[in-house]
Amino acid sequence: MATGNPLFADRETSFLLWQVHDLPSLLTLPAFRAHSPESVDMVLGAVRRFAREVLLPTWRPMDQDAPIFRDGRVSTHPLMKSLYPQLVELGLLEAVRPVEAGGQALPWTVFSLASVHLMAGNLSAYGWLGLTLGAAHLIEVFGSAALKDGFMRKMYAGQWTGTMALTEPQAGSSLADVKTRATPAPDGTYRIAGNKIFISGADNDFAENVVHMTLARIDGAPAGTKGLSLFAVPRLRPQGERLVDNDVQVAGMIHKLGWRGIPSLMLNYGERGDCHGWLVGAPHRGMPQMFQMMNEARIMVGLNGVATAAVAYQEALAYARVRLQGRSLTEKDATRPPLPIIEHPDVRRMLLRQKAVVEGGLSLLVATSRQSDLAAHGETPQVRERAQLLLDLLTPIAKTFPAERGFEANALAVQIHGGYGYASEYPVEGWLRDQKLNTLHEGTSGIQALDLLGRKVPAQGGAALGFLREEVDLTIARARGAGVDAAWGEALRSALEHVTEATAVLATAGMEGNVERMMLHAADYLDMLSVVAVAWQWLLQAAAAQEGLRRGPDVFLEGKLRAAQYWIHTELPRVALLAQLCRSGEESYARIPADGF
Repeated sequence: MATGNPLFADRETSFLLWQVHDLPSLLTLPAFRAHSPESVDMVLGAVRRFAREVLLPTWRPMDQDAPIFRDGRVSTHPLMKSLYPQLVELGLLEAVRPVEAGGQALPWTVFSLASVHLMAGNLSAYGWLGLTLGAAHLIEVFGSAALKDGFMRKMYAGQWTGTMALTEPQAGSSLADVKTRATPAPDGTYRIAGNKIFISGADNDFAENVVHMTLARIDGAPAGTKGLSLFAVPRLRPQGERLVDNDVQVAGMIHKLGWRGIPSLMLNYGERGDCHGWLVGAPHRGMPQMFQMMNEARIMVGLNGVATAAVAYQEALAYARVRLQGRSLTEKDATRPPLPIIEHPDVRRMLLRQKAVVEGGLSLLVATSRQSDLAAHGETPQVRERAQLLLDLLTPIAKTFPAERGFEANALAVQIHGGYGYASEYPVEGWLRDQKLNTLHEGTSGIQALDLLGRKVPAQGGAALGFLREEVDLTIARARGAGVDAAWGEALRSALEHVTEATAVLATAGMEGNVERMMLHAADYLDMLSVVAVAWQWLLQAAAAQEGLRRGPDVFLEGKLRAAQYWIHTELPRVALLAQLCRSGEESYARIPADGF
């Protein structure tokens, strides 16, 4: 590594919370009144120190020595035996849960910024924690009192871990084709039989037990996703005071490109006919229930995308400051000492693009988390409903943008390192590998595009886009009042008009029954709305920066203005082209014969 990597600048976190996203107003809500600026700073300070001093040094060893699958069990990297208890000790497993569930009722807005530091330190190590939190939350919301006492509390305490077990070999992302069966048993549980694949963290040797939140089809249930139910299926099941084998077998391990510290496994349920599963919630409601964990996981993957791009950006920045090579284009004297490469315009271009992606993406994730807090705890039903619609709209964007553009940012970090960039002795190639998985985890980018255009945008007559426009208008007004160049706000407003016009054309096609025409450019639509959403966040940051500069010169805030300028001038013009593609229905890839490739 070039120098000590800060992961994220401390000021980045405080700027987003206090100057950009108005955490003080959230802390006035009854659910969060136990927290103060001082308590928030304590949480973030502890997490920053742990991420930098403990987690980051473990990333490379865990990347180099992946878990081992032998004799039906997985042995994780030895470091996890000490890391996981320390992660639990930070208190994040139960931090966002209500007090009655043993939690601290920390806002998701704060939790997201705490988590992103840990992800930047070692995303695989954090993955065990994030999956367990999501699985336990499912039981908290939908499970019986017995499941909460017997399963949830052990998971929140860090004694047991958790997973989400959806994907099957024959089905992939098509959950309508899930075949895992659940047969009612006389003891009130179900006998589970089937196979799952790509299950992250499905076995380990550092926790007592693993609980798989599993989608299965009760005998006689209807076909499709409407016939799926949700079950808690532990590796070891309680039997009196003991834990006994529950007939859940690890059948194999996927050897992955990245995220090597947490295994991706194949599971066989019920090979001996003795796999017990506990129904969570009502029968045939598995998909709506599982969407709670899936949506939380999608935001988590978005945070992982930002974190993985951020740690590589910081490494590239540090390297560019110390790597001496070449001279200025106007220097004719070859005896003059070489310059740090950060002085070369093309290196600055690459660094600024990374900064724009990382800090714009992080701001978008904080904005999305804020809507999650308001959806759950807003003071009126109207506020909660509005926030839920905005949360639904932003989630596929917040998952996809940091992963897709983060991969680009990670590639730029490799480029800045030159030949050292693709050498395993330097860390940036490993973070590039890690980042690619984020475009696939929890629904590929293509699935996110279909979800955005097919479900989230049309919901309640397109209300969410209207609410987004209101947020953008508020930001434009704030920026104008702060003295930001008015042309930036007008460019954002014009781009949003392009989105509105394209949406109207696609909605008409859908209402006329031409769904294929409507969805043909779903990927372009997601790209288009992502560029607009991040431009909104950069204008918001520019407003806060300009307000701060009234108090005097500040290089951090000046950097924010230049990154906002970059995004608005170089990315926002792409919206017009993407909107035209969506409106035109350009059909090259729809018309080419399968054999034509």
